[in-house]
Amino acid sequence: MTSTTTPGPAAPPAGAGRFAFLVHPRTRIADDLGRVWAPLGVGPERLYDLALRRLTLPPVRMARVEIGGQAVGDVVLVPFGARHLLERPGEGRLRVAAAVDRAARLGADVVGLGALTATVTGGGVSLRGREDVGVTNGNAFTASTVDLQARLLLGSAVDQRADRHVAVVGATGSVGGAVAALLARDQAVDRLTLVARSRPRLDALASRLRTVSGGRVRTTATDDLAAVASADLVVLLTASTSAIIGPEHLAPGAVVLDATQPRNTSPAILEQRPDVQVVDGGVVAIPSLRLLGGDIGLPDGRAYACFAETALLALSGHRGHFSIGVPTLEQVDHTRALAADLAHLGLGPAAPTSFGRPLDLAPPHLLEPEAVR
Repeated sequence: MTSTTTPGPAAPPAGAGRFAFLVHPRTRIADDLGRVWAPLGVGPERLYDLALRRLTLPPVRMARVEIGGQAVGDVVLVPFGARHLLERPGEGRLRVAAAVDRAARLGADVVGLGALTATVTGGGVSLRGREDVGVTNGNAFTASTVDLQARLLLGSAVDQRADRHVAVVGATGSVGGAVAALLARDQAVDRLTLVARSRPRLDALASRLRTVSGGRVRTTATDDLAAVASADLVVLLTASTSAIIGPEHLAPGAVVLDATQPRNTSPAILEQRPDVQVVDGGVVAIPSLRLLGGDIGLPDGRAYACFAETALLALSGHRGHFSIGVPTLEQVDHTRALAADLAHLGLGPAAPTSFGRPLDLAPPHLLEPEAVR
């Protein structure tokens, strides 16, 4: 009799480094603290809010990361909520720096800045003087992932139209600017509406994208959120602690790609506007990924693209800083090449979801060049 064995998950390559990924409590502090230790999830939200504001709590290693059955890194919690980080960015930077110190002591070669830890450090700019550990904000691979998701949605959920109109909200941000540049460079859309608060930065970005697209993509800039009302697809890339897109902002049959953390859409949109679809953005699949001891709000085998970028860099043996501030298109393309090099780990597009629930959309393969041209 012949016996067969099921092969285990592919292991990281020889010479791979270790990484740490920084997270923080998001909209509801109690919910996210419960991911560290379940009993904390039942505590009063107001008490947690007060404690995190007033007490200088040390960063916590909340989970060990395994890929391919091997320990490759850690998740480190910054004990400061999303609102705290935005309202007190100076203190937030100090707390993030302390978490980077903890990550270095844990043996990390590369540290990834999750969610608003990237925002308060200027995309990692305040940490670029560190020589003991490399830092990345994860925005290059996030931009790559969101760009590809946008193209998927333009080719399926949004009808094939002669005038493909995409609005990028948060366009002057680190990820927003890169996503808009990718769409313009490859002429993946016919119209781009760029929405952000700073008109000078918006106007400069719009001018640059007109040059990048050779004038073939009609590009407008505005600080008025109402401008998204004519867009087929709204890509949401803002740094906020609450929903900013409401049912009144969207065209009939519009699609929203929400790649924010904390997310900036509410499930109530689907109740009030059943014609609208909201898609979770910036999520990739790493089948053998396991978090031991806690979670970051995603099931095993899935990760945010910023987390995946940190893992890609460490596993490929990268040393030093990578994406600091606004990522270049060259860095975006480099992360795609790294993902291709590590394709044996199964890293690829996550099946699309809406508020965590599966959607019937077939994503293109993140690693195939023809999927992005």
